[in-house]
This record gives sequence, structure tokens and C-alpha cells, in this order.
Amino acid sequence: MTIATTSRLLIQPFDTSDAPFILELLNEPAWLRFIGDKQVRSIDDAINYIHNVPLKSYRDNGFGLWKVTLKETLEPIGMCGLIRREALQHEDIGFAFLAAHNGKGYAQEAATAVIDYAREQLQFKQLLAIANEDNGRSIRLLEKLGFAYQRHITMPGDQTPLVLMGRRL
Repeated sequence: MTIATTSRLLIQPFDTSDAPFILELLNEPAWLRFIGDKQVRSIDDAINYIHNVPLKSYRDNGFGLWKVTLKETLEPIGMCGLIRREALQHEDIGFAFLAAHNGKGYAQEAATAVIDYAREQLQFKQLLAIANEDNGRSIRLLEKLGFAYQRHITMPGDQTPLVLMGRRL
């Protein structure tokens, strides 16, 4: 199943065969700094993450974080998708990419496709985004995507100040 296709990318659900990629992505320095340490240190940890995060969200919500691959080579390069969080009034978009693929426009391309999917397929009227206040790259990308600053928040059980942004679809 493909969620979206762009000129260069495929956006598809994760499955447990993606564990090696998840292990790599969740241990990227930017992931650890801006998203947090999910304690994924082995293939088994990565499989558990896949079961407990994206697959659970697909079952519970009908959407979640999806794998982003290069269309030409089928190489996984990141994730982008939609998250339902108890602490937020609306769903939010999230994305993360391997550092080797930064600066090539892939995050904007994938996020644009996910926003279109949220509007057209899921009929969302509004979308939120949260970012670590020190993550200028993500904040600038969200602004390019039409998100506007709403306020600073902290998520339950966390002390890290986050920037909350939103946009109408």
C-alpha cells in the first residue's frame, strides 16, 4: 500500500522488515537531540518500536508515521506522517530523515504529500506541528509549509519546551 507518491519519493506504511532502518534513524544525532532517545539499541528494540508506534497508530487511528523511500532506488531515507497525541487538540505532522539526505528538499516534498493526504483522504481541517525550540531547520520548514507559531508548550511528562505551530488545511 502506498500513501502518497511524489516525483522522487514513495510514502508507505512501515512493517517489521524495516527494523534495520528504524534502528539507524532513531540513533541519528539529530533524532536523539531533537526528538529524544527512544532506547532503540537493537533490531529487537526496533521491531518493538515498529509494533508500538507506527503499527499501533495505523490500527488505532488509520494513520501514523510512514516510511519515506527514494522512488528510484527504494532506499528508505526517513519518516513522515501524522500523529494523534492526547495532549494536542488536533493531529500533528512529524518527520525525520537520515542526515545523509538533509538539504535535498525531501522533507518538504514528503511533508507536502502528507499534508495533501490529511486534507484530501482524511478530511482534516487543521493540522498542528511541534518542534524542539532549538530545531531551527524544522521550524523553518514548517513555516515554508504554511504553519504559523501558536505558542510554546511542554508535553506531559517532559520538561523540554516545544514550539507549537498550526495551519488550516
